[in-house]
Amino acid sequence: MATRPRTSRLRRTLLAALVAASVAVPVSGAAGPAAVPAPAPADLGPLGPATPAALGERYAASRTDIRAAERTAAGHGDRRRAAVLRTLADPDRRFLSFDGRDGGRTTEVFGDLAHALRIAVLVPGSDTSLDSYGRLGAGAEALRRELGEGAAVVAWLGYKTPGTASRQILTDRSAVAAAPRLADFVRELSAAVPGSRTTLLCHSYGSVVCARAAADLPVAGIVLYGSPGTGARNVESLHTDATVWAGRSADDWIADVPHGRLPLGFATVGFGADPMAPAFGARVFDAGPGGHSDYLRPGSVPLRNMARIVNGHAVSEERGHA
Repeated sequence: MATRPRTSRLRRTLLAALVAASVAVPVSGAAGPAAVPAPAPADLGPLGPATPAALGERYAASRTDIRAAERTAAGHGDRRRAAVLRTLADPDRRFLSFDGRDGGRTTEVFGDLAHALRIAVLVPGSDTSLDSYGRLGAGAEALRRELGEGAAVVAWLGYKTPGTASRQILTDRSAVAAAPRLADFVRELSAAVPGSRTTLLCHSYGSVVCARAAADLPVAGIVLYGSPGTGARNVESLHTDATVWAGRSADDWIADVPHGRLPLGFATVGFGADPMAPAFGARVFDAGPGGHSDYLRPGSVPLRNMARIVNGHAVSEERGHA
């Protein structure tokens, strides 16, 4: 008990240092992802019953929007963005929605959603945009393969993710804006594919988004991996009936992020309790030896265990986290 005040002061000092670092980072002169123009997409409305015919029409409409954004990016002179969009417009890709504006918002399906018995919804963390979308797409495809038949993966990039070198990464402001959109989508998905078992898989800052959206969502599980904290004190304060899991790989730098909340003039920074701590109340799964970006790497321990969670199978759990 004698060391607690020192630990508290250390955490406050580290949080303050993180804020100072984010403010001090120079802004690059290069255009960011949000600076590339794109036309407004067609209004597809809420997701209805996920029949093969209805999904096919929706995928085709989103493909039209992607191709329109590709033409705009090419006309703007951004060949990199145009190349990314050309890849996304492949007829084999399946997007429930697409909006190329402000860095991009996408919802992509991997697998046969119409007949899926188990669905994993991936919620990404910071620095995820159209320009870096390949990582999210590759991870979603790796998870779909690991899940096997009867499962689908939905990669939900439904919000403007904060940059790692920004003030936004230290607060829950982006998550507060994103959470209602995620909650609406998960409820639409549950109604569109009745009888399916849905699990949220939430990486890094995405775990803050999921925690904000968690209350009363119709999901079987919520997996927090590589999480800096969620803003919640414990599982009970998430107000969910879902089983909450947490995992962190041994070489993930996120383990060094201090767990606390520090009120400052412009915001409260930090995300509070460590989801890996026993007091948080999550079930802790073995996430292997990888780094912060390795959780969905093919053949990895965390990919295998998260797939088992989505499939409702037993998972090797860790003990003794402080």
